[in-house]
Amino acid sequence: MLSKRILVLLFFWSLPGLLLPCTTAVVSGRATPDGRPLLWKHRDSGFEQNVIRYMQTGKYSFVGLFNAEDSSGNEVWAGVNEVGFAIMNAASYNLKSKSDTTQLKDQEGRLMKWALQTCATLSDFEHLLDTLPKPLGVESNFGVIDARGGAAYYETDNYNYHKLDVNDPAIAPQGFLVHTNFSFTGRQNQGLGYIRFQKATELFNFASATNQLTPSFILQKVSRSLEHGLTKEDLTRSDKKFAIFQDYIPRYSSVSVLLIQGVRPGENPKKSLIWTILGFPLTSVALPIWLAGTPALPGLLKPDFNHQAALCQASLKLKEKCFPINRGSGHQYLYLPLVWNQHHTGILQKILSFEKSIFLKTRTFNATLPFKQPEQTRQAIKAFYENLEKSIRHFYNEAFKIELK
Repeated sequence: MLSKRILVLLFFWSLPGLLLPCTTAVVSGRATPDGRPLLWKHRDSGFEQNVIRYMQTGKYSFVGLFNAEDSSGNEVWAGVNEVGFAIMNAASYNLKSKSDTTQLKDQEGRLMKWALQTCATLSDFEHLLDTLPKPLGVESNFGVIDARGGAAYYETDNYNYHKLDVNDPAIAPQGFLVHTNFSFTGRQNQGLGYIRFQKATELFNFASATNQLTPSFILQKVSRSLEHGLTKEDLTRSDKKFAIFQDYIPRYSSVSVLLIQGVRPGENPKKSLIWTILGFPLTSVALPIWLAGTPALPGLLKPDFNHQAALCQASLKLKEKCFPINRGSGHQYLYLPLVWNQHHTGILQKILSFEKSIFLKTRTFNATLPFKQPEQTRQAIKAFYENLEKSIRHFYNEAFKIELK
């Protein structure tokens, strides 16, 4: 009998566009309240188990998001290195020409690992793309920021790439660009993710107009948006028992979120702050990771002896309850009262309320860190992680009767 994991992977592989259909954004520092650039990846994948790792295998060390089963850390799906270079991607489905019959594919994770190990700037990444042997084995929108203020997308196929500079007002008038699973320089009206793109862009436009392009807005209002981009149905105002959960930004296939808050030009790159929602976004909480705190990481995000992260495991237990129909196309139907209800007792409602304390504590603590004293900073961050994780364990136990190990 096939294992459950293999069955899940076969299911996702059988549906075109469901393996890596992420929703992403690159935000220039000129668009954020504090002048720091942002890199956001809402990850969808057939690999539900995700972990955070600290890697020291190249010129630069880095913190990255990995599939849990990738115990050797061969492929990274978003990350930032010690000199402030950060990268993520969203698969594209309209870049490769019809004449491209290249067999090599799915090399995005390996390319991003190589970039994190070797690149300090956008120029370094461009040099990497120029000099790597072709074909690259990719069809992807790579989002990149660096510690010098660089912010851009690279729409990249096996042989070519097109740079979209987010600092260029002619390309990104409001200082940000959103990408899903099509490329602007690709074949028109092809690719995937247009409805998610529409909703994400709408939310980013609102945040830009109200000076709210911040990590908390993106993580709480965008990655957890329950409003459909096409139909405009808002599930937070619905009294449905089961809701068809297709083409929302968070979906059954959502497995994690990573948001990297970079630094202003001239700042210490170690001030880079990483936010992650590890696991299903509607049932997991956002945690901060300081680059200055490495090699220490929050224990709830690191792989255990089974190569799995405790927070991701807990979120998946709750996810099963949110999608109780296991047969047929049951995974498309969200049991809404458990997630959001008019009594304010839904899983997501509880999480969003609890998360506000995390954002507040993080802002207050971050302002006190003595970055010019690295060892003192590392010890302070380690202690902060321990206290924060204690409160998260208590929250999951009290709110959901789940014990985080």
